[in-house]
Amino acid sequence: MSFKSIIQIIIILIIIFILGGVYFKYFSPEKANIEEEKTTKFENEEFNQELENRITELERKNEELEEEIENKIKNLEKEKLEIEKKEAEKKLIEAEKKLEAEKKLLDAEKKLKGEKIIENEKKHIEEKKLEAEKKLIEAEKKLIEAEKKLEEQKKLIEKEKSVTKKKVEKKKKIKNIVKNVEYTSTDKRGNKFKLLASSGKSNINNNDLLDLENVKGVISSDKRDTIYIASDFAQYNASNLNSKFYQNVIINYQDKEIICENFDIEMESNMAIAYNNVIITDPKSVMKAGEVTFDLKTKNISINPENKKTKVEVVTN
Repeated sequence: MSFKSIIQIIIILIIIFILGGVYFKYFSPEKANIEEEKTTKFENEEFNQELENRITELERKNEELEEEIENKIKNLEKEKLEIEKKEAEKKLIEAEKKLEAEKKLLDAEKKLKGEKIIENEKKHIEEKKLEAEKKLIEAEKKLIEAEKKLEEQKKLIEKEKSVTKKKVEKKKKIKNIVKNVEYTSTDKRGNKFKLLASSGKSNINNNDLLDLENVKGVISSDKRDTIYIASDFAQYNASNLNSKFYQNVIINYQDKEIICENFDIEMESNMAIAYNNVIITDPKSVMKAGEVTFDLKTKNISINPENKKTKVEVVTN
């Protein structure tokens, strides 16, 4: 049973006691007749009013007590919580202190062990360093001797290289340059290709290529007209028989003369293309074009502009 319920029981008992006293004083059978005669209506009302006032006062005090009890209970609970919190904090602080002390002990033990290990390792390292330094000194001596030998060998090799280079260059100059070059080939369809040059030399990057100067070429067949070619330079591929004429190229075919910067012949596809600054001249007109394609099988010519947007320019005589 709580303190609040005990107070309420005491208040109820007081009220019952007051009511009993009033009853025995004013309503007992022996004094009933005397009181009835003595009391008046006014006195009864006054008594009743006083009784009500007392009851009201008791109820008010009961409420105040209840409120006071509730506040005290709340305060007690708060105090209890604060005490528990403080005790928990104290325990936590004590636990932290214990942990700190244990950590310090562990750290001290680790340091002692670590210092011993470090000392042993230092000694071992110093011994190894001394051995390594000795080996390094020996290696340096050997390296110096080896470098001297290498220097001497390099000098000998460089001398030999310079001598061999001079010999090779002399041989290349003799072998590489060929004068009055002439190549002749025939394809499966009977087209004959003849190539003449004042001089020629093998290409440095590709041995299959021959670089020619003052070049003249002839493509002829029994059925169709001959194509004549002349240029300052050309490149002939001995493996696939292809040729590339360049710089001041002049091509004569039937009544047409074609001037351009490049003219490539591909024997495998039987096609030839003239391009870069192409000018075609015949008895009636002069044309500027992007490229001219020759079909070596049929000897047909197709004239194309530089791109799809531009047109072939024709000037009639």
